[in-house]
Amino acid sequence: MRLADFIATNLEPIIAEWEAFARTHVPAGEAMDVAGLRDHAADILKAVAADLRRPQTERERGAKGTGDAGPRPGAADTAAETHGALRAESGFTLGQMVSEFRALRASVVRLWRAAGAGSRGSDFEDLTRFNEAIDQALAESLTRYARDLDHSKEMFLAILGHDVRTPLGAIMMSATGLLVRPDLAPAHQAAASRILNSGARIKGIVNDLLDLTRARLGAGIPLACAEMDLGEVGRQTVEEVAAYHPDRDLRFEASGPVRGSWDAARLGQALSNLVGNAVQHGSPAAPVAVAVRGAADEVAVSIHNRGAAIPPAHVNLIFSPLKRIAPDTPRPQDSGSMGLGLYIANEIVKGHGGRIDVESSDAGGTTFTVRLPRHHPAA
Repeated sequence: MRLADFIATNLEPIIAEWEAFARTHVPAGEAMDVAGLRDHAADILKAVAADLRRPQTERERGAKGTGDAGPRPGAADTAAETHGALRAESGFTLGQMVSEFRALRASVVRLWRAAGAGSRGSDFEDLTRFNEAIDQALAESLTRYARDLDHSKEMFLAILGHDVRTPLGAIMMSATGLLVRPDLAPAHQAAASRILNSGARIKGIVNDLLDLTRARLGAGIPLACAEMDLGEVGRQTVEEVAAYHPDRDLRFEASGPVRGSWDAARLGQALSNLVGNAVQHGSPAAPVAVAVRGAADEVAVSIHNRGAAIPPAHVNLIFSPLKRIAPDTPRPQDSGSMGLGLYIANEIVKGHGGRIDVESSDAGGTTFTVRLPRHHPAA
């Protein structure tokens, strides 16, 4: 019997064996009923059998091998995709998902061989096609599983960040109210000041989380663009960072036409993240230089610092969220950072249609250059 016919006529014993595996080896499946464990196994097997019966070109086989044979964008979910979505919802891990497909593959092959397969020349071709079809189903299921799991994580962060803001605002307002009281003892004033400063740091972390989720969920960081002077925003940003780090030498200069249509608050946030990063990772003995230069079609802002160079292999990673290039380097206790600064700065600049270039070497130091078009319709 050809493998496609064997699968079609033996769905029940195959699924029963796979269900026993899921109950025994996949902890998340213990609390699920039989219908839950069998959710789309039958449809996956039917799709595999149909694929085995369908004529296939070498190009189609190659597409399966490279993972390019999945459903077209906009097409209805396959059984494997729906299976991945339900497994993500049920709390299965990635390893458990792979184990399920491995057990399904093994169950089909073992029962088919027990039925006498393996002696015909066509059996090898059937087995090869079967493995390709299972691999494709696994790829579809894992892709959907990972996408839904990532979406759930981002939604959790968004809800957390949103819900934290109300009690945090109450804490900061209460601390501010205490600080303006003339009869407050010095020790209590110091305590209220620490509460307010800590609240400000938490607020910055919450805002970073909200920006992260906006960017990762596809909405993008919102921008409100209007005519502005980037030189003035750059100057104010450098002055604010310098006030926070009075022991560091920060220098600023602006030249050329530096006006354009941008979101002043967001660009100030991006520049603050970049300048703060230069102060944090630059040599304390060397200045941090910020320069705004206007050209005909764009305005460039460069932030330069001396210090250890960024390894070439890591340059493409520095704008990834929650990444630290030097994990063994202690982060300053007052940074109030989750490692999102460069990621958010890059998202803000991209939202304006610009980009951030990075050059880093031991001899020349590190320079981040923000390049912004003067007017970008998408922004």
